[in-house]
Amino acid sequence: MAEKGVILNIESRVSRLVEAHSRLSASCSSLTSERDQLLAENRRLQMRIKELEEQLSVSELCDGFGGVNANRERAKARVNRLLREVDRCIALLNKQE
Repeated sequence: MAEKGVILNIESRVSRLVEAHSRLSASCSSLTSERDQLLAENRRLQMRIKELEEQLSVSELCDGFGGVNANRERAKARVNRLLREVDRCIALLNKQE
């Protein structure tokens, strides 16, 4: 008789473990799906931020050349920095030849 009780107890515990495993598996799948969606949204938003930063940079550069505000000096500095970078690239290309 005692053996039967032990077996029933083990069966009950195994049954609860199987149910808990099923619930956790479903939860894991749901969370994985949600994570993938959030990662995709994060990538989309990061790309949007980059686009907006580029637009802002171009806008500041245009405003600077217009002479309307204080961005003029920053625009000149940026153009000079870009020209120096182009010159360095040309120098590197000339070295390789």
